[in-house]
Amino acid sequence: MDEITISKEEMLKRVARFKEMKSSRQAYLDTRIEAHERDTFNVIGRGVTEDPTLDPTITDARYCGITYIGAEPGKGAALHSHETIEIFVPLTGKWVAYWGEEDQQEIEIDQFDVVSFPPGVLRGFRNAGDSYAYLMAIIGTKEETGDGGRVGWAKSVLEEARKTGLRVNEEGDLEEV
Repeated sequence: MDEITISKEEMLKRVARFKEMKSSRQAYLDTRIEAHERDTFNVIGRGVTEDPTLDPTITDARYCGITYIGAEPGKGAALHSHETIEIFVPLTGKWVAYWGEEDQQEIEIDQFDVVSFPPGVLRGFRNAGDSYAYLMAIIGTKEETGDGGRVGWAKSVLEEARKTGLRVNEEGDLEEV
């Protein structure tokens, strides 16, 4: 591999400072459902966010994307799947990762534990602690495109979200029903 030189100015474009990040409270189809309210921060790449206005802090998302999720106790993501691997790492607090629409199973993960879900498995997560906490989600992307694909939602989530007035359009973005 050829060595490249990068200026400090160019390198600063690859730095995400948490205190400067913008979040979305409606980044996904399920976020209007009370149990799934959360804040989403696109750190590296857009990942699979369905809010087209949530720009990432670092845009170069070759090979993987990183998102931070903040949630109150008992809240988190509904059952969903991805075309690529998804990894969850609690940054603060205690979380539960769960999977399987029919025969749901779950495991508790503590700060800095890591759980990796293979492509196609319906999974979700929720804050199992007693205070607001943060989770990091790392999503694989397709080759060098930075595209993590679209979210596959459990049928029950699609039905519940429709009642809140949200759906996902052909481009994979949220829109009002």
